[in-house]
This record gives sequence, C-alpha cells and structure tokens, in this order.
Amino acid sequence: MNAPAHTPVSIAVAQLNLTVGDLVGNADLIIEAIARARAMAADILITPELALAGYPPEDLLLRPDFYRACARETQRIADAAGDLIVVLGHPFEEGLQRYNAASVLSRGKVLARYHKSLLPNYEVFDEERYFEAGGDPCVFDCKGVRFGINICADVWESGPAQAALAAGAQVLLALNASPYHMNKQVQRIQVLRDRVRETGLPVLYCNMVGGQDELVFDGASFALDRDGTLGYQAASFTEHLDVVQFAEGRWRSAVHVHPRRLEAEVYEALKTGVRDYLGKNRFPSAIIGLSGGIDSALTLVVAVDALGAERVRAVMMPSPYTAQMSLDDSREMVRRLGVRYDEIPIEPAMAVFAELLAPQFAGLAADTTEENLQSRIRGMILMALSNKTGAIVLTTGNKSEMATGYATLYGDMAGGFAVLKDLYKTFVFRLSNWRNTVGEVIPQNIIDRPPSAELKPDQKDQDSLPPYEVLDAIIEAYMERDESPREIIAAGYPEAEVRRTVGMLKRNEYKRRQSPVGIRVTPRGFGRDWRYPITSRYQDEF
Repeated sequence: MNAPAHTPVSIAVAQLNLTVGDLVGNADLIIEAIARARAMAADILITPELALAGYPPEDLLLRPDFYRACARETQRIADAAGDLIVVLGHPFEEGLQRYNAASVLSRGKVLARYHKSLLPNYEVFDEERYFEAGGDPCVFDCKGVRFGINICADVWESGPAQAALAAGAQVLLALNASPYHMNKQVQRIQVLRDRVRETGLPVLYCNMVGGQDELVFDGASFALDRDGTLGYQAASFTEHLDVVQFAEGRWRSAVHVHPRRLEAEVYEALKTGVRDYLGKNRFPSAIIGLSGGIDSALTLVVAVDALGAERVRAVMMPSPYTAQMSLDDSREMVRRLGVRYDEIPIEPAMAVFAELLAPQFAGLAADTTEENLQSRIRGMILMALSNKTGAIVLTTGNKSEMATGYATLYGDMAGGFAVLKDLYKTFVFRLSNWRNTVGEVIPQNIIDRPPSAELKPDQKDQDSLPPYEVLDAIIEAYMERDESPREIIAAGYPEAEVRRTVGMLKRNEYKRRQSPVGIRVTPRGFGRDWRYPITSRYQDEF
C-alpha cells in the first residue's frame, strides 16, 4: 500500500560529478551531500551507480587493494550518515566474488545491500569482465514505505523490477551511470515507463553527471508516477542536489526542467567533456591549431566556452597554400573570442624538409607525401608548444574524417583530446550555425565556404570524398546500424559511393587506433564501442 498522506518521504537526489579512482574525494562529495540533505530535512539520500568509485573504473576493479580502499570509504560514509538513510553505489568484494553494489547505510551500519543483477556487456559497457551478477532483490523501509533498489541496466529489462515488486517494494529507486548520446533521455524515460506499466511501481532515477575520458554523463535525473507521469526532471550536464517528496503514492517536486533542443544538448556534452578532461587530468590550458576551417573554429569556440578565453591559445600556421580569407577569418574569430593568438608560418620548415628529402625523392612526382609533410610540421609545432607550456593540444578532426582516414597520422591527428571525434561533418555545420544563434563568434564566411585542407592549390574536400550528406549517411548506416553495403545501396545510395566509403572506413582502422580519445555523443563512436580488427580479410555483402 502507499504511504499515508501525513507521512511524506523526502528523498535527496545526489546528481554528482565523480572522478574515477578518487575514492577519498568522491566520499567527501557524498558526505557533503549528506550534510546538505540533512539540512533540507531529507529522509533518504540516493547516489548514482558506483558513485564511490566513479564510472567506469575499468581494470581498477581487478585490484584487491581497490576494494579494500572502497570498504574504508564506505564505512566513513556510513559513519557520516547519522539518522539519514544513504543509498550508496559502490564496488563490493565478498570472498572471491565482486559486485556492482548499492548499500543502504545509516548510523554507521549497512542495513541492506543490493547486487546488480543484469550486467551490460555491449556498447561502452564491459561489466561481465569485472562483476558477478546478483540474484536477490533488496527492499528497505522508510516511514512505512518500502523502497526497492535497481542499478542501471536492471531497469532496461523487466526481471529485476518485478523481483523488487514481489519482495514487497512500493517504490523503485534506480541508481545509474548512464552515459550520454543523442536522444538518450527520451529512451530512458520510455524504458522506465515500460517498467512502471509492468509493475505499477513509481520510480526515481538518479544519474551521474560529468566527463570521464570519452564518456559524458548528462545527469537529467527524473521520477515517474505509477501512471508514467513525469513528477520530477532535473537539469542536465550540471551537479544538483534536489529533494523530491513521495506522498500519497505520487512524486512532488518543484524541479521540472524542460529538455534542451538537440544542438544545445550536444554542445553541453562537448563542453562538459572538454572541461572535465582537462580539469580531472590537471591540464592548465589548451592549444588549438586554427586553419580558417569550420572544424578548428568550432573546436576553439567549445574550448573557450568550456574553459574560458584565458585558458585557450590559438595558433595559425599558414603555408603558401593558405588563402588570405583563412587568415582574415581566423584573425577575426580570435578577436571576437579574446584568446591568445599566434601566427607561425611553416614555409621555412617546408623548404628545409624539401631540401633534406630531395635526394630521396629524386625522379618522383609530388603527391600526398608533400601535403602530409605540411600537416606533420604543424603537428610538431603544436606538440612543441604543448611540451613547453604543459597545455594539451585539442585536435580538430570529425567523425567523417576519422571514418575515411581523411586525416594525417602524426599531423592533424597529433594531440591529446579530440573534441569533435564523434560528430559527423554535417552536424559540425549544424552545430556551428546553432552556436552563432547564441552569439555570433564564428565568422559566417567560415561556415559558408567549401571545406578545404589547403595543402595544395584550389583543394576541396569533395575532390577526395563523396558529398558529406551522402558520406555521413553511408557511415552512419554501416558503422552505427551495422547495415551491409547491399542494404545501404538498396536504400538508394549510389553503389560507387558506398563501395568507396566502406573501403576507406575499413582501410583506416590503423589510423583510428592511434587517434586521441574523443567525446562520444552518438550511439556508437570510434572508441570503446568500436572494436574492429586492423588486419582482416572479411568481405562485406554487396
């Protein structure tokens, strides 16, 4: 039965930005949330999945000392809980078994513990490598209301929620470390509505926020009533401690944030990824090589919005093939943004390399070798500045380029973090136009002009690649949806372009393996969830 009207239960939702492996720091954040929750008269505090460890801890979870340290910090949190009930996500070791756990803590004691039942082993998840699956439900009482616990993937199928209901749960608490990709929140709410419809249990979904390597967690915690009505919706991409009341079988909250449009959502994901990658890895600042093109322009704006202009440096490295328009647009853009800007012409270095290699290249026609040398000279300059200053180089390549190998290894791929790595070129244009509606910082000429690497006279991207609208659609079908070339051609794409695109994608896996980590914003990025062999003779179905 439901809680009576005169005994509402107040639950503090700790949407926290945790750092993987910072057990003491994460525990401090949780203990601070406990103090704030107590001041807000909360009865329960719920944290995200594996909040103590951060997510994903990866092979830290294979270390026995890691579990011992987790146990110490879990006890410290339990001691700090006082009479508050704290539902803590953490790794737990029991004998030879290791679990993705949630412990119910109060007054220095563990009142109950739940072990995650469904261990995801798809997309970016690899939990079967580390954990044993739990099998028993966990239900605890607060003010006469019985709360069941599920952890993340548990709510994506019906079994664990049904088990909580059978064990007497009247409300479901879901702890999550659910990484962002486009339109993910719509999926989450639909999946949770399915669980609500099957069980009749109202549900409170608490999600992590912040960047961790290539993953970004968007928070966006929410609650659904037993009829599927959204009773609470937290803001995305920001830390929050919201108190939500459960009374008379329904959620009560003054927090109902409207969802962002897709471009704004993706842009916040990029900002979060940049801010936390530099912040959590203690990089003082960022360096970006400007080209006068749209990719470096968008990368620069994201970096400035994430870090502040004082922590970003732009370097333009013109060659004899750099158009005056590219120089003018770059100068105008850095003026608008107020960042440090330097121009380092590379023609002297090009001449040195030409002289140095002339005996080796005698009798051979100029080709992409000389073009790639220009890119590698620029890469060396940027990495030298990085070494000297401690700043990290943000690379500017996009997903279309990563797929087709339209990038130079040890050249424009040289750097520490790839901001646009999971954005198709068509979406780079879309996002740049959207950012200019917020404030026009990218000169319109950069957006409007045909893309060019400017490594030889009158060069255009479309000299080497299919039109980006066609290219991106083929990549998305093949790479994200696993469609065969035959299916893509049947959908209406030219066979010649499909063959060319798929061939480039397969040939360039060796480049992608050497590219820097980058922010994942689509359902499948070139990173944790793309694991194709470099050496392969598999023939696709045409």
